[in-house]
Amino acid sequence: MPVMQSKNDTFSENTAHTKRDSKEHILIRVWDNKENGRDSIDELVKRVKEANPLELVQELAEEGTLIIENGKVLFTKQGEKYAENIIRRHRLAEVLLSEVLAVDDKSARSQVCGFEHILTADVTDSICTFLGHPLHCPHGMPIPRGECCATFKRDVGPLIRRLIDMKIGESGKIVFMSPKTHLRLDRLMTFGIAPGSIIKLHQKKPSIVVQIGETDLALDYEIAKNIYVKQVNEII
Repeated sequence: MPVMQSKNDTFSENTAHTKRDSKEHILIRVWDNKENGRDSIDELVKRVKEANPLELVQELAEEGTLIIENGKVLFTKQGEKYAENIIRRHRLAEVLLSEVLAVDDKSARSQVCGFEHILTADVTDSICTFLGHPLHCPHGMPIPRGECCATFKRDVGPLIRRLIDMKIGESGKIVFMSPKTHLRLDRLMTFGIAPGSIIKLHQKKPSIVVQIGETDLALDYEIAKNIYVKQVNEII
């Protein structure tokens, strides 16, 4: 017989998740403040939007994640590692939403807060590899490196790359495209530039020149950077 979960159990679980998420938001803010040379507890409380921030900071200190001393909030060694993983998930999610899914900055900021709490380590590494191990988020802040990044440097390149990041002479299968408008997408598809097509990069300057089938096409840089490909060994 299946075990039924009571409403009280569900409420307790949701409350625990909400509090954990709030604490992770605190840690993100502490990390941001650290990057900008701000470490005072007053500055932290002023910038966070969580309810009862002082109580949350105190709990994080009791858990061994933060240190509070002389009016400053600092990471413990284990707290810094924990926060680094949160920041990595957060900023990779920003890149995914902004550069791949073409979500505007305001919407991306609101949506990304949900991603960082649910991504597992394996999924995070998969996203990082898919994105080509980006060094910075869309706002120019550094993305902490992961184990997949070290493997990438030693062994393999990214699974998916932008067309503009291919080398001249390389061929790739178009995986997806994220043009700014449906009209632009329709126009590309009339030239055979569509998911599943094999495209070869001929030239990068002064314009992007590619080959699709027997046709050579010149593409605007802004269009080419939104075409993502998986490298193939096929010669066309």
